[in-house]
Amino acid sequence: MTGDEVAIERPAAVSVGDLENGAARLVSFSGEIDLGTAPELGDVVSQETADALAVVLDLTGVTFLDSAGVRLLDTLVGAAESRGCVMKLVAPEHGVARFTLTLCAFRSDLLESTVARAVASLN
Repeated sequence: MTGDEVAIERPAAVSVGDLENGAARLVSFSGEIDLGTAPELGDVVSQETADALAVVLDLTGVTFLDSAGVRLLDTLVGAAESRGCVMKLVAPEHGVARFTLTLCAFRSDLLESTVARAVASLN
């Protein structure tokens, strides 16, 4: 995987790289996804994945996820699905992101516990 990392003003970052010979993109988040960071993170992800056939959003490094972050993830999934792109979210079983997504009744069919499982589920 190759990719660039974009630091956002608050303690958040996103890196984007290719998976499976460029047919899929891996987007790895770290830090906080909240009202202050979600808009800019969303812009970066939307721009970097616009032509992808499949996207894996890795939330393993997320240390805080609020309702604005959940709304961002829902928006990204909706935009991907509307253009025929398959999207999976990686949220480890005992991580912050999984807790928040479960609490918000986020679509469990999109959640995987590791990047490897998410990539395998794309096929």
